[in-house]
Amino acid sequence: MFTGIVEELGEVVALEPRGDSARLTVRGAVVTSDAGHGDSIAVNGVCLTVAEAEGDSFTADVMKETLDRSSLGALRPGSRVNLERAVRADQRLGGHIMQGHVDGTGEVLSREPGEHWEIVRLSLPANLARYVVEKGSIAVDGVSLTVAAVTEDSFSVSLIPTTLDLTTLGRKQPGEPVNLEVDVIAKYVEKLTAATAKGVSA
Repeated sequence: MFTGIVEELGEVVALEPRGDSARLTVRGAVVTSDAGHGDSIAVNGVCLTVAEAEGDSFTADVMKETLDRSSLGALRPGSRVNLERAVRADQRLGGHIMQGHVDGTGEVLSREPGEHWEIVRLSLPANLARYVVEKGSIAVDGVSLTVAAVTEDSFSVSLIPTTLDLTTLGRKQPGEPVNLEVDVIAKYVEKLTAATAKGVSA
């Protein structure tokens, strides 16, 4: 489990295609400081399992399902990525509950700078729109954010200076893709209420 509080900006060392999968190597001194085989690290919001860790870099295998649902396949050597280790049970939950299971991708539509912040508008896939509500939580490239406004096909977030400085969202330009993970609680509520309604009607 993750919280969407990015620990550091890492850098892609290599992305090696392997047919219907890929092997990704990322440099990040903070997240690799205690990383071992089998540990979980979120890369731009995608939960990956450490296959190898050496020095300040780690390598993970990326399966076809992940490549299909996320933007990881578009990474190149030198790409900056948001990194977060799995949360420990004794830590504060600073963001919101995240699984690192990306639901789909959107893209940056516009950026509106303020004096000390920016409002960023992003596209919203139709199949995810029902889970996104104003003042609710959403993960964008692994960053826990509050939805400032939402329409049928887009939503907006306000980025504070810390987010602009310490995550990839400060650099993403219109047209660039982002990974989206909606609130898992909303998905469970939807399934439970649907099952309850079906049981009542039966």
